[in-house]
Amino acid sequence: MVFWQLTIDANDPERLATFWQQALGWVSAPPGVADGEPTWWAHYRGRLGGRDAFTDRLFDPAGVGPALWFQQVPEAKAGKNRLHLDLYPTARDDSLSQERRIELIDAKAAELVALGATVKHRVRDDNPADPEYYLVLQDPEGNEFCIS
Repeated sequence: MVFWQLTIDANDPERLATFWQQALGWVSAPPGVADGEPTWWAHYRGRLGGRDAFTDRLFDPAGVGPALWFQQVPEAKAGKNRLHLDLYPTARDDSLSQERRIELIDAKAAELVALGATVKHRVRDDNPADPEYYLVLQDPEGNEFCIS
């Protein structure tokens, strides 16, 4: 097994960590698990020292996703991301109507815009055989991500 985390360059790691914590519902300290705790959570807890939480890292409270680290860098973002996050507030539930999906996606987008995101564009296709709706946004430092 290989340990890994997703590292995102940031000019203001604390601001991005706060934004993504609210966007994902993740936590700023490794959650505890009674049995079968991943060894990387113990690694991160050791790195906390006397602090209660990180200001630049996030953890999936369910223990499924990798840790996110917002790494301080001096330069601003330049160009398009080669990697981005896709958020699914609809939980990819195919039983939802197109209109209900749009409501959920738009509500999540409005929440994130209030936190500093920017909507870049919307894609909508009401083809009954394969309806599609998603938004492309940027986080407070310009990193692209999608909501669908």
